[in-house]
Amino acid sequence: MKTGILFSGQGAQSVGMAKSLAENYASARELFERADAALGFSLSKICFEGPMEELTKTSVCQPALYVHGVAAYTVLGELGMLGEVVSALGLSLGELTAHAVAGTYDFETGLKIVAERGRLMQEACDASKGAMASFIGGSEEKVAEYCAEFDVDMSNLNCPGQIVISGAEENIANAVRAAKDRGDFKLVVPLKVAGAYHSRLMKPARDAFEKFLGQFEFSEPKIPVFTNVTGGRVSSPAEIKENLVKQVVSTVRFADCVSNAAKLGVERFIECGPGGVLAGMVKRIDKTIPTKSVAEKRDIDAQ
Repeated sequence: MKTGILFSGQGAQSVGMAKSLAENYASARELFERADAALGFSLSKICFEGPMEELTKTSVCQPALYVHGVAAYTVLGELGMLGEVVSALGLSLGELTAHAVAGTYDFETGLKIVAERGRLMQEACDASKGAMASFIGGSEEKVAEYCAEFDVDMSNLNCPGQIVISGAEENIANAVRAAKDRGDFKLVVPLKVAGAYHSRLMKPARDAFEKFLGQFEFSEPKIPVFTNVTGGRVSSPAEIKENLVKQVVSTVRFADCVSNAAKLGVERFIECGPGGVLAGMVKRIDKTIPTKSVAEKRDIDAQ
């Protein structure tokens, strides 16, 4: 069966994540041990035991989601449950996990990149007062009007009817208040995030990340990978680097990624990592393709 692989983005983390994988599968346990050694702190302990306050930090949760995603994918591969993998994609941070399993870079290199990305984005959050909000039940054109009026950015096109805006805290608050007053959307929800991801406020992180990526050699992915920046497939190492840099401040076009991946003949999607959020999005993007989420041993047992 032709399979598309999905990887979670920031916000999907929860205390206890991947614990049952590490307890029951040596390959998953080894990945967390390698991550602990490479990072210089016990990522596994924070993932398995918390506290949530520590796990939620951008500099921690991005490596956590990366390792969990790779671990779930690795275990499924060992068990012969992946089928024929014809595409890999992710939401924001998940795009970097997709490149790891596709062979663009090895596990440790990806971990270094993800850890630095998380650190730089945390710095950008700390240096600015940013916020995000989800606009549900409206068109992209209407959300764009709000972005222009309140001087904020459209950060995520997740699935039909679910769009996220990002920007200065006061501007986001004003946009949310106006949207509720005018009744242009079914629901408007301020998000509990550390800052304004995928907005112009992340520019310092983007610039520093571009310099950091310059030291690494990338390979052409062995599995088709789709970029959040355009929604299209990326294959050349130079293009991959360019898009990973742009992605820090650009709109995440996850819906386009899924639609384009589906054109490769995907018969099912498997979400590797916590949360189950992406599976729900895929159902709204293309109801014809079944999607399952695998985060823990119980999910594997249920397959």
